[in-house]
Amino acid sequence: MTATDPAKAAAPPLDPSIAPPGTRNFRDAGGIPADQWHADQNGETLVPTHCCFCGVQCGMYLRVDRGGKVFGVEPRNHDINRMRLCPKGINAYQQVNHPDRLTAPLMRRSRDEEFRECSWDEALDFTVSEIRRIQGAYGNDAFGLLGGASLFSEKTYLVGKFARVALKTKHVDYNGRLCMVSAAGANKLAFGIDRAGNPFSDILLTNCLLIAGSNVGECFPVMTQYLWGARDRGATLIVVDPRETAIARTADIHVAIKPGTDSAFFNAVLHVVVAEGLTDEAYLAAHATGWDEVKATVAQYPPARSAEICGVPAEQIVQVARVFAGAGKAMAWHARGIEHHSQGVENCLSVINLCVATGHLGKPGAGYGTITGQGNGQGGREHGQKSDLLPGGRSITNPEHRAQICRIWGIEESELPGAGTSMMEMVWQMQRREIRGLIGICNNPFVSLPNYAVVKDGYDTAEFHAQFDFFLSETAANAHVVFPVTTWAEDEGVMANAEARVVKHNKAQEPPAGVRTDTWVICELARRLGAGQHFEFPGSREVFEELRIASAGTVNDYYGITYDRLEETGGIAWPCPSTEHPGTPRLFEDGRTYHPDGKVHLQVVEWHPPMDPYTDEFPLSLTTGRTVAHFLSGNQTRRLGALVEQTPRPWVEVHPSHGFRNGDPVRVVTRRGSEVFPALVTEAIRPDTVFIPYHWPVPTAANALTIDALDPRSKIPEYKVCAARIEAAERVDEVPAPPTAPGHEAYPEAQASRTDRLPPTSPQGRGTAERS
Repeated sequence: MTATDPAKAAAPPLDPSIAPPGTRNFRDAGGIPADQWHADQNGETLVPTHCCFCGVQCGMYLRVDRGGKVFGVEPRNHDINRMRLCPKGINAYQQVNHPDRLTAPLMRRSRDEEFRECSWDEALDFTVSEIRRIQGAYGNDAFGLLGGASLFSEKTYLVGKFARVALKTKHVDYNGRLCMVSAAGANKLAFGIDRAGNPFSDILLTNCLLIAGSNVGECFPVMTQYLWGARDRGATLIVVDPRETAIARTADIHVAIKPGTDSAFFNAVLHVVVAEGLTDEAYLAAHATGWDEVKATVAQYPPARSAEICGVPAEQIVQVARVFAGAGKAMAWHARGIEHHSQGVENCLSVINLCVATGHLGKPGAGYGTITGQGNGQGGREHGQKSDLLPGGRSITNPEHRAQICRIWGIEESELPGAGTSMMEMVWQMQRREIRGLIGICNNPFVSLPNYAVVKDGYDTAEFHAQFDFFLSETAANAHVVFPVTTWAEDEGVMANAEARVVKHNKAQEPPAGVRTDTWVICELARRLGAGQHFEFPGSREVFEELRIASAGTVNDYYGITYDRLEETGGIAWPCPSTEHPGTPRLFEDGRTYHPDGKVHLQVVEWHPPMDPYTDEFPLSLTTGRTVAHFLSGNQTRRLGALVEQTPRPWVEVHPSHGFRNGDPVRVVTRRGSEVFPALVTEAIRPDTVFIPYHWPVPTAANALTIDALDPRSKIPEYKVCAARIEAAERVDEVPAPPTAPGHEAYPEAQASRTDRLPPTSPQGRGTAERS
């Protein structure tokens, strides 16, 4: 690559409220952004798009050669990421033309048979015949559909419509059920809208930033720039996490609470705020309901009581209360660490109560946000693939909402099924033979769902299972039919990032021969099921036009968002009701929420213990999470050599007090089973807690050990805490290679380091402790 003449390429203007100090001086001196570079390879093009991984949605250019093939990546000077990409983003392009790609449908009529490649007609006909057989014998609801939050919004819209109009089943849900639904439930209860209240850029304007249950440095690396920018301006950083993560290590206050005690902690913080007269009474009187009930409840959580529950000093609770409430502008952001609990909704509500009681809402530098995990974790739950929602965030139990969607879809209201069940509940229903057939799209439950033995039994009990994917995942390897579909770079569509900013992904290359888009497969199945008139969509653009109409007038209004506007602006935050509307980056600026009365509906929160009880046999807390090199179930990242080399296998983090040395085989035992991992001995974790990253399958799967208890409201699993014990073992369990299609072998360059016995070093721990 060769730079253009700096004199001829003026740096684009920077918003001074966003640019860190000194950045303008550097840029003016000749720092040239990616969009001012040109290719020195004849015929090469740079296709502007966004990363396929987390909810930050970094802008990037995919490099495409003269033959039309993606072969590299360039960071893009999009205002989300400003030239930054994380290790996953840098390597994402390698998926597109990877040797492990599925390029023909796979089929078998029994799980006792081996897969064979077949034609599209044979795979589609067999799938349709099995749908008809099962539904004819057991009813429409005997067949289910599970979608994914890494799909474009157009495809998530189709998943929900296909389930209800073509399959005519109530059983549809998605893997965002394992990610964001606790935050969604809390947001809807408190605000009447489900999204973050502030854009990332507001973080740069705050005086105090509280991060709860989010390992930002590894799970959302590029978001770290906003944290550092706030610190550069003098903001105080508070991190609430049982582990001293990379971000917690730099915090002014790190609250290392015991897993499963978040709401007890935040109730105590609010107790201090009330006791010391730090509440914003004028704001509460004008803009909130339920304050008297919340105040009476937190009175029962003095710091001494919660300190004992949480395992932190009472003085630290007081310190957090004074710093957060006393800041002129304060923000709180959280992620899975407080959401993956049987009290996940309550945990989120306890943070909301704190923000509202102190008046930190709806202002530049003051507010509340939830960090979505998957690329379309926000958009993936907005338009109908969630079991209780219709497009636009409409409730499937609301007669008016049902009628509106039926008019758009051209069906009778009596034809629209009711609410279904959640993803984990659907697995239990498969075990009970209530659901006998299933289609999965963009998910890998064999790695991502808790209590693997139950999940495997549920899928094995199903009479028929089809899966869409571009690699053969562990779940797809157990199916009857596997449909080979496109990667994100071979189609176009929109995603909504953690700010609720809708961004446009562009197609960079044609898919391999034999591969189809998810949209084509869904529409073709619908046609063969006799519902083709409702699915006449040549591609994503036509689906998006119907989605715009279906969302018009709702809280989740996309009507004013068009592909052209997204290309022009780089992204628009919904709600956006008209093509003249600029979008809504910051909510609640006028003090009004999206409830009919315009007020925040504060909710009473009571702490209760986790569902898996501690005993002398199981005295420790097992918690799980991500590592920087991998993503979700690892079906994509465990095939990319640089990422496998960086983090080839899972480990167990243990405190030095347990007497292990780095690399020792440690058996982790829960009520679901046991597995052996190499020890990462570090003082950066509580002595009563152990941590395992969850990106790998059995026999090294963290989720073979986790409990399938659910939050009663959000139905999210309690991944972040279960009772465990650890003991010495002889040897660590082997890491399996990812599944491959018939005739293929695991790509050796990406698998060479899987047999490493030692755990990783930085950035996971701040040092190890060795026995003398």
